[in-house]
Amino acid sequence: MKYIVVLGDGMADEPIAGLGGKTPLAHAKTPNMDRMAREGACGMLRTVPDGFEAGSDIANMAVLGYAPEQYYTGRGPLEALSMGVDLAPEDVAYRCNLVTIEENTMADFSAGHITSAEGAELFASLQQEIPEVALKAGVSYRNLLVIHGGKGAVTTPPHDIVGQDIFLSLPEGGDADLLLRCMETSRQVFDRHPLNAGRVAAGKRPATSIWPWSGGHKPAFPQFIDKYGKKGGVISAVDLLNGIARCAGMEVISVPGATGYLDTDYDAKARYALTAIERLDFVYVHIEAPDEAGHLGSVEEKVKAIERVDGVVGTILDGFDGIVAVLPDHPTPIRAKTHTRDPVPFVVRGKGTDTTETYSEAAAAKGGLGMKNATEFLPFLFS
Repeated sequence: MKYIVVLGDGMADEPIAGLGGKTPLAHAKTPNMDRMAREGACGMLRTVPDGFEAGSDIANMAVLGYAPEQYYTGRGPLEALSMGVDLAPEDVAYRCNLVTIEENTMADFSAGHITSAEGAELFASLQQEIPEVALKAGVSYRNLLVIHGGKGAVTTPPHDIVGQDIFLSLPEGGDADLLLRCMETSRQVFDRHPLNAGRVAAGKRPATSIWPWSGGHKPAFPQFIDKYGKKGGVISAVDLLNGIARCAGMEVISVPGATGYLDTDYDAKARYALTAIERLDFVYVHIEAPDEAGHLGSVEEKVKAIERVDGVVGTILDGFDGIVAVLPDHPTPIRAKTHTRDPVPFVVRGKGTDTTETYSEAAAAKGGLGMKNATEFLPFLFS
């Protein structure tokens, strides 16, 4: 038997008055997910263990069966592995956003979704001024900062504090003094950089600073094939997911046109999944767009992203007769513009049926598969 999981990042939400009291998932036109509900079964999944913040790192690790309590060391090192950075045991890697801070308030955690080329140019200029750390440019606003012989620090994700005073969420402990010096230097370098002047002239938000967060040492995962006896692969445009895949010895499947944003090539992701499943036993298709729409607080974009995810599901259902599952990793409610730790709905075709007619948070809560912990999900699928 072969398996495909389609994960719509942040797809779950809360009822919204403007949608008639429905969630974006319930409001969106999702004929393929609804078809799965009618032909299969639904349930709910707890993806964030107690004691952990709701994040894609924690949730996706758990869905893939790697208990965060045992294996999680931070988001930074997972992204470092995806970016080809070979961490030494004493290195601490931090995810490092390019952000827009206005009057000491976090105005934009993505610096207006700055391009990768622009981000690389800013990081090259900054690296000359802070040689005591290693900077690595990534995709758009998602970059990396590595401290050799680092101690770690208590940090806050920038997407959790949009619209809030940054001085309430600055790094503390361990590497904090060095991180704060790097942040202040970035402010000075970026303020005089002509690239930012060009962005402002074009009506775009400038990158005013770096924001390091979720640092940690290199983790050690059991290999996916040893854990499950199956060859697995991951399709994602997000370094975090590809880092988890590399840690688990899974194939990282690159898809041209996959951006990790609202404009990603959804059709290409579906086609590549169908090609990959011919040589693999398990393919995990991660789609970031619903999460990005949630962070933007855009109901329209979130509904549109969910409907495009449904198109991916339809292509897979039409071209694959194995077991298919669809789920979010966590909610990213429009109200909050950040992640929450509520359980998420899942639907599976090929593991029995129940009386569910549609796929949504409310429908899945009444599904025949009940409530499960995320680390039980793949063992359930593979059983």
